[in-house]
Amino acid sequence: MYLLGYDLGSSSVKASLVDSITGATILSVQYPETEMKMISHQEGWAEQEPETWWQHILRATQMLISKSSIDPKEIKSIGIAYQMHGLVLVDKDQKVLRPSIIWCDSRAVEIGNKALANIGQVKCLSHLLNSPGNFTASKLKWVKDNEPEIYSRIHKLMLPGDFIAMKLSGVINTTISGLSEGIMWDFKKGSIADLVFDEYGIDQSLVPDIVDGFSIQSTLSHEAAGLTGLAVGTPISYRAGDQPNNALSLGVIEPGEVAATGGTSGVVYGVVDQAKYDMESRINGFAHVNHSLDNTRIGLLLCINGAGIQYAWARKQMNNVQLSYNEMETLADTVPIGSDGLRIIPFGNGAERVLCNLSTGSQINNLQFNRHEQKHIFRASLEGIAFSFVYGFEVLKALGLDPSVIRVGNDNLFQSEIFSNTVSTLLDTNIELIDTNGAAGAAKASGVAVGIYKDIKEAFARLVTEKIYRPASDKEEYIAAYTLWKQDLIQLIEQKKRTSDA
Repeated sequence: MYLLGYDLGSSSVKASLVDSITGATILSVQYPETEMKMISHQEGWAEQEPETWWQHILRATQMLISKSSIDPKEIKSIGIAYQMHGLVLVDKDQKVLRPSIIWCDSRAVEIGNKALANIGQVKCLSHLLNSPGNFTASKLKWVKDNEPEIYSRIHKLMLPGDFIAMKLSGVINTTISGLSEGIMWDFKKGSIADLVFDEYGIDQSLVPDIVDGFSIQSTLSHEAAGLTGLAVGTPISYRAGDQPNNALSLGVIEPGEVAATGGTSGVVYGVVDQAKYDMESRINGFAHVNHSLDNTRIGLLLCINGAGIQYAWARKQMNNVQLSYNEMETLADTVPIGSDGLRIIPFGNGAERVLCNLSTGSQINNLQFNRHEQKHIFRASLEGIAFSFVYGFEVLKALGLDPSVIRVGNDNLFQSEIFSNTVSTLLDTNIELIDTNGAAGAAKASGVAVGIYKDIKEAFARLVTEKIYRPASDKEEYIAAYTLWKQDLIQLIEQKKRTSDA
């Protein structure tokens, strides 16, 4: 028996086939191989066509079945992970009304800021765990204000994963976890967030039916079966945003457990058993995949926009992509801790939530032409990203998260020993590198609702730890380098605030 998982990102779709007995990933595919197109009609806008996602889902599924040569009837359930915070709108015929406004689109920032002022900061944070911000509900308000003709034809609003489930089944529904990531869930009332919908003048009837994240939410339709090659009636039994799902994939389920990723952006995600929030909204709180009305499980999410994109930029600009990342690491490893005084602040990918939504831009400090070379840029890039993780983690620690272990996947910045050793040493925390991916995690999670596993813990009991990074015994050089970097950052923040005030 097999389990199928999808992970819909903004770059590509990943699909994984998992052996339900051994928990081993039989095959994973990614489509397309190049990054998906992003539409940006104005600065700060980011949209994608949902139907393009669906075509990539179809292609990835066909590749998976063809390459694995399995009988599709042996696939017992389907799980879906997806890029968070996106807005998909459909009419009564389930036709998409406009491109999806995706997670990194910033057009609704001022709408969210105004809502925060009108509702009140304390009320927002205590009920929603977040400011309305630039999340899904605020994006819908933007459509209401700016595209009234489209708004008038909306039958249901959806998150990206809800849309994929609809295309697979013909059924529209959503989850508490999904609504919380859109800032549409009231944690105090345990219901849809009236205070947001009333503020925005949005009818709650646009919200789909709510189903449990681990449940038989729908089944594969005849039409989707014909297009995918899967079997009619296959249960769709799990759905979650990519960061909660990534944490689950790494076995991060219970309070105190923490996961991290280091892709284009960087994320630290920790689970707590109370509805906690940061008064400055530098950290976001969402319903974790196993949250319920009688079992509080909140995922505290630290997001750093300028992470892997900084290192990719350095690779492109410094050597025109002639060097592999492994070769860059080898060069960077010849440079001492602290990069001989060269320091890079990586926040060059838009407004940073951990900096209270300041857009500081990236900054290279103390560059010396007679001393610093290409290899110093590489090391300072890795260290700067690591330092930004540590800086953000200080906020998480203030909210009660102080783990002895951070679990990470084996497909991102944490493959770098320089990066991982820096984070591990400064946080005084082991980092466990786990052999898994989001699509495989979604596949395993789908097996819970259909009875393949008795519970979530059993589904993720066989995770394989490939490597453990441990804190260095001599921390002085790391601390000295981080201290100088943090001083640079504080000066930059103060400068940007003065400029903004002026």
